Amino acid sequence: MAALRINSSLAVSLMFGLLLIILLAFALFFQLDMYWGLIIGIIITATIMLMQWAISPWIVEKATRVKYLKPGENVFLERMVSELCMEADVKLPRLGIVHTKTPNAFVWGRSKNDMRLAVHTGLLEQLNKDEIRAVLGHEIGHIKHKDAIVMTFISVIPLIAYMGAHMLWFGGGRSRDSGGIVAFGLLCLVIYLISQLIVLRISRIREYYSDAYSAEITKNPHALASALVKITYGLSLAPKNDKGQARSFYIADGISAAAEMKGISQRQSEYDLNGDGVLDERELELALEKESKRGRFSSIAEIYSTHPPTHKRVQALREIEREMRSGTFGE
Repeated sequence: MAALRINSSLAVSLMFGLLLIILLAFALFFQLDMYWGLIIGIIITATIMLMQWAISPWIVEKATRVKYLKPGENVFLERMVSELCMEADVKLPRLGIVHTKTPNAFVWGRSKNDMRLAVHTGLLEQLNKDEIRAVLGHEIGHIKHKDAIVMTFISVIPLIAYMGAHMLWFGGGRSRDSGGIVAFGLLCLVIYLISQLIVLRISRIREYYSDAYSAEITKNPHALASALVKITYGLSLAPKNDKGQARSFYIADGISAAAEMKGISQRQSEYDLNGDGVLDERELELALEKESKRGRFSSIAEIYSTHPPTHKRVQALREIEREMRSGTFGE
């Protein structure tokens, strides 16, 4: 837990360090007074961040087609979320449902007092009570750590770098200071590529962090590991056009899930230990482990993913389970 906090803090600090480089370069290359150049850059950045913060809930709602629940419409879900929120000491989020067979869940919102939590009907149908509780604990962890808010703000930094990089094509060569514009554009292009990778890195770290929080609040890391295996399998079966919407908000990413399950489906007979034609939870866990040892899950592909590979998350949860048994968890 301590290592996750440190890594997340370092990555976020690095992101704002890159933003400062862009703002200083902006002032330098366009020969502005350094003080006023920074002030102008900060104002532009803050404006873009506030705009994204303001419209982000609307974007998520439209992308996921969430339907908000009325009080008493789903007592099971309301009661479970309420219990977890009380345990976590966070305000009860507005609850929603997405009517789709893919098993997933996500949170979003502008502040801790304006959070929303939605689950797919597929998750409620395919997971047992303990697994659903573990998934909800993971989502409450995102609320507790303000992850949706953090990701909304830091995702603006690659956008600003991308806008600066556009000067390579739309500004260079057509002004007296085209050399400065090209230099500024090239710097922004490099920062854009680096910052995109850092955003993805932060997203993966925060998934691990929320997994650990779910294990802590539910005292049942095995239930979340089991849920993640089922979710990965369920997402791999989803239609291609149902895998890419609001990927970073979900507990698991459909595109990564499909990639992880591809090798398993090709060698299903090898992993079907009891020969019943169906891979159960334990067989799927073993299959994920074996595929990772075969090198099927490329470390390069992981760098470009919003979520860690399922087998790594399961492995981390097993380690947490061992630490809980020995009384060393959280040290």
